[in-house]
Amino acid sequence: MGLFKKKNNQKEENTTVADPRAEIKQMVLKALNAKLNGTLYDDCVIMPKGFTIDVQIGRMEETDGIKILQTIFIITNDEFDEPLIEPVDSQGKDDEEAANMAVEIFNGGVWHPLDQSMTKKNPHHISVDFLRQHYDFDMYAQSVVRIGVKNKQPTMLINFIMNEIPKYLGSKKYYWLRVYLAKFKEKKIIEVRVNGSVCVELAKYFEPYVENEMDAEEAFVSEKQYAIFVQREDDQCPFKKDFVMNAAKETIKMMSNINSQEDYKNMLTKLEELTEGNMNLASEIRVFIPEIFAKLTLGYREGDSLFLLEGDGEEQQSIEFKKTQLRSYFYMQQAVLEYLGGKPTQEEVSRIVTNSVAFRELRKAIDAAKEQGNEIKPDDLYVPGTSYKIGHEGYRVW
Repeated sequence: MGLFKKKNNQKEENTTVADPRAEIKQMVLKALNAKLNGTLYDDCVIMPKGFTIDVQIGRMEETDGIKILQTIFIITNDEFDEPLIEPVDSQGKDDEEAANMAVEIFNGGVWHPLDQSMTKKNPHHISVDFLRQHYDFDMYAQSVVRIGVKNKQPTMLINFIMNEIPKYLGSKKYYWLRVYLAKFKEKKIIEVRVNGSVCVELAKYFEPYVENEMDAEEAFVSEKQYAIFVQREDDQCPFKKDFVMNAAKETIKMMSNINSQEDYKNMLTKLEELTEGNMNLASEIRVFIPEIFAKLTLGYREGDSLFLLEGDGEEQQSIEFKKTQLRSYFYMQQAVLEYLGGKPTQEEVSRIVTNSVAFRELRKAIDAAKEQGNEIKPDDLYVPGTSYKIGHEGYRVW
């Protein structure tokens, strides 16, 4: 009786399934590198003056034999306060044609003004004054990317908001403004972003143009323009993004567990330690985190502004400026979004939200409407921005 049986030698085949996203990413990188004459390294395109371009592939579809592709271009530089992220939709008869179209759109829309900023070609001076601070910027914006537009000369979209632009620039070395307009029949999109953040108050300046000048009765049309702003002086901010993010994240954890006045006092003490004695930054974190939670969770609409309260009593004044001029605001907002992405309990979120001025004012408005027999919802309400006060002399907005 045989206790051991000889195994049959079977030929095993190792089959590797190609990742279509990886293949298309290489197509995009190859075309991008050829277009920009850069250096391919570690799946990125390295460009002069410290610019690195990464590529991610998003949506991939095929409709009626046409390849539809979404490519996300990510530009980083040591002097950027955050990466410049540009999603591009393209199409073609095959993947290569769609990849090449994505590169052409990226080059015309984003890289062209960035390249101008490197060579300092045709700068337009922008003077910025706010809160007793002054900054000088050079603006580069010479190209408009259009899809579906026929029989119409290009329009410099940035001109519609030239008077508003200085109100959105602060102390960073680089800012970028992205205008995107799209229309098909009665549907329209108007979106204006500064360093990736949507600026709702700027959309109104483009409504007449979209309504009267963009012909989209028969086909989808879109127009997009970037403007790059480079401060003439170096960034003088005394703190880094990671420093603020760490303090904000730790503060959120503490705020979500506050159950008493003693807990609140302990949070303030710890926050001072986290900010290494920077009382102004500690105050910003203490004030804005509950307000950002309220904005993101309660559903009311909010404008682009902040209002700094100075003085007391009858001498108190409210000084308006924009959120994009306070870099720590968006650091804190990122920390809040990451926290909410971790699916905290409703009770934990409520402990933070109920400490916001917005929550108290929203509740007052809803209660007042009920007393009059009316019903309002949070999304019926609009506030221009958040008011705050820093009780320390020499407070400076960074």
